[in-house]
Amino acid sequence: MSVTVKIHDNSALTKDQLMSAIKNFDQQGEMIGNGYRNVIKILTIGGERYNIKEFKVPNLVNKIVYKFFRKSKAERSFLYATRLLKAGVLTPSPEAFVEYKSAFTFGSSYYISKQLTYDFTIRKLIDEPECDDYDNILRQFTQFTYRLHENGIHFLDHSPGNTLIKKEDGVYKFYLVDLNRMDFKTLSYDERLANFARLSPKDYMLDIISDEYAKLIGKPHDEVRERMYFFSQKFSSSFKKKEAFKRKYYFWRKKKR
Repeated sequence: MSVTVKIHDNSALTKDQLMSAIKNFDQQGEMIGNGYRNVIKILTIGGERYNIKEFKVPNLVNKIVYKFFRKSKAERSFLYATRLLKAGVLTPSPEAFVEYKSAFTFGSSYYISKQLTYDFTIRKLIDEPECDDYDNILRQFTQFTYRLHENGIHFLDHSPGNTLIKKEDGVYKFYLVDLNRMDFKTLSYDERLANFARLSPKDYMLDIISDEYAKLIGKPHDEVRERMYFFSQKFSSSFKKKEAFKRKYYFWRKKKR
């Protein structure tokens, strides 16, 4: 099986260091999450902390698709991170990606970035509605999302855990992660408002988000809020149906690690 290794020009990693980390990936590192789909670990290499994401090996059809027709999730993550940084959008520093391929199919792949120390994610605002500076954080996050839209960045996995937040000198900085699903285009009005739906926000969150976004986009608040409610409810209903289907037909699946 052949191996493709791409290391960012600004990275301090060497190919030998990277391949050693991948070779021993199962036996070392600090695991993040449950590893049900993809496995994410924090590893120290050369005195620096790195985040390594091992993507789940695709099914038979996608093994062929990723081999011949489409960039892998690891490569897309690397390319999109580089593109975001050039656009002034924060994301943990992209360091490298690694892919394993046979003559006719695609195997495993890894995306490597610098481990970022952050304070919390948007999930905190869902779980702790009484947290300090709640309104300000949510409005700054809405402004951040508006800037994404204005720059033609459609982050398709705009969900609670995929924006890391650091507070520096009273200002909140937002870092996007889990980048393999993005579009770069001019977003329609509905696409902009629907982009908040995956956050699964409470109604009181949507009230604040819609108020801030309406000001930014120059639309009536009631109109923006109504559309955001519609898209949020539509996503929630679809999500519940998918989860029920998985529980019924994929009950046999076990966690990878």
